[in-house]
Amino acid sequence: MSDRIRVVVDAMGGDNAPGELVKGAVQAVLDHENIHVILTGRKDAIERELANYTYPKERVDIVECSEVIETAEPPVNAIRTKKDSSLVVGLRLVKKGEADAIVSAGNSGAVLVGGQAIIGRIKGIERPALAPVIPTADGFSLLIDCGANVDARASHLVQFAQMGSIYMEQVLGVKNPRVGIVNIGAEEEKGNALVKETFPLLKACPGINFIGSVEARDIPSGVCDVIVCEAFVGNVILKLYEGVGFTLIRMVKQSLMKNLKTKIGAALIQSSLKETLKSFDGSEYGGAPLLGLNGLVVKTHGSSKAREVETSIYQCELFKKQNINEIIRENLIENNEKGV
Repeated sequence: MSDRIRVVVDAMGGDNAPGELVKGAVQAVLDHENIHVILTGRKDAIERELANYTYPKERVDIVECSEVIETAEPPVNAIRTKKDSSLVVGLRLVKKGEADAIVSAGNSGAVLVGGQAIIGRIKGIERPALAPVIPTADGFSLLIDCGANVDARASHLVQFAQMGSIYMEQVLGVKNPRVGIVNIGAEEEKGNALVKETFPLLKACPGINFIGSVEARDIPSGVCDVIVCEAFVGNVILKLYEGVGFTLIRMVKQSLMKNLKTKIGAALIQSSLKETLKSFDGSEYGGAPLLGLNGLVVKTHGSSKAREVETSIYQCELFKKQNINEIIRENLIENNEKGV
């Protein structure tokens, strides 16, 4: 089919490469007939993993690469010197239009640097931003930025809000998404210099549904749909969120297995409990797209297992079908140039 989405998977990136990356890729093509996967990396290692599965071979390709960017390598130097690494080769495939997207669980800094240096930013976008979906009591919210721009400016945060709104509405189907800025209080006059400078700009920004400041404790309740912050704050929120979620799930499971009475109770609520706990499983939401680039780059956790890899690949299909880059370019950049 000519309308298949071609997704590169950096098969050598992450803690569980290549096994879980290959497994997730295979599952993606089995579950989604419109997806074609291109695995970049050491061919012999990838083929050994593929030999464990039955899958449509015409929808899985391997591109041989001789180098791997390790987790602890300095990002800029790695991108510059390791031209035949699985990440760089994959990014170039997207740049040349030979693939629609790339998914990587590898070196976060290298993914960010490579995305900007090789694929490039959309004209007019000052900084791209990592935007993961996080679970809430009402469903989910988009956290932007969570790792790309530690020293952001107010104008960057305004663009994050605009891109996040477009993504939530066009990809995730949330109409007129509520936008909030992370702050230490609800009052407009509170916050550090960056938040105080950004607040009135968001308030006056057309095209976004700005609701004001959002305190961290209110994020899990789903108080807003797009959570705006600079990367240092966003990354702390994300990591704490994941840690608390993991701990609570473990504690709930342990408490239900304490004695015969709790085991009987667990059996009675098993299906409902399983569904509730599943909603707080990060693997169900895929990776974080790097919004603002000329192509789609999705960064998954370094510890990603097959399920998260598959979900991240499927994310790429949704992103491509909705033409998010084109919408960002037209609605955000053109309107800004017109002063709308």
